Amino acid sequence: MYPVLLHIGSFNIYTYGLFVALGFMTAVWVSQKNAAPHGILPEAITDIFFVILISAILGARLLYVGINFDDYKDNWLDIFKIWNGGLVFFGGFLGAVVASFIYLKMKKFNILKTFDILAPGIALGHAVGRLGCFFGGCCYGKTCDLPFAVKFTNPESLAPIDVYLHPTQIYSVLSNLILFFILIVVQKKKKFNGQVFFSYIMLYSIFRFIVEFFRGDFRGNFIFDFISMSQGIGLMVFLIALILLIKLSRPTSYGPK
Repeated sequence: MYPVLLHIGSFNIYTYGLFVALGFMTAVWVSQKNAAPHGILPEAITDIFFVILISAILGARLLYVGINFDDYKDNWLDIFKIWNGGLVFFGGFLGAVVASFIYLKMKKFNILKTFDILAPGIALGHAVGRLGCFFGGCCYGKTCDLPFAVKFTNPESLAPIDVYLHPTQIYSVLSNLILFFILIVVQKKKKFNGQVFFSYIMLYSIFRFIVEFFRGDFRGNFIFDFISMSQGIGLMVFLIALILLIKLSRPTSYGPK
């Protein structure tokens, strides 16, 4: 893998950052296509994603730093080096949901309807972004001897080198691709606002919970040593999404039809 795509003098173009950018553009493009039939202008989607981008990066980085605080307490400037990897999805997700909720409320958008429009694009963009993790070597897996195990040899990789590992980054790419196609189907059969969004949260939490068992990097512990921080947050988010999905699906729900 190639953590650094190009060296231009003292300036480096990191492969991780490139794929994160491509993932963001993918999410915006798909969401704009989804929004068009609802009369939402592409510019409005771009504005929403700008809010999502800033809040997601802040939330994802803060949670990562919180989990790995010992690595940063003596090197505060390293907190800002996100090109070296170190973003936790659930931190970014929670930050983005809160910020975009406030923004959409201020702009008088239908919040659940807008979240439904954004969900498939975010899933596909996430799949693209996870390729950056694979090239950079972050979010690496445990050692294994499976036929499809991967071995990182680049000394700049964030993964352990010269050992065979679970390709957990690829597991994440594939699970997000599957999630994208499921959400497209849910979107076509949608019966109430919020159905696509909360389906996304529930299914992502399940996929992430499973993939986490194969991860080899430290991700913090949640109450029990065998459950990571992301798994613990995922379980809570899953339950909240399930309750809201059931509530919205009832005929007496206050959710807009």
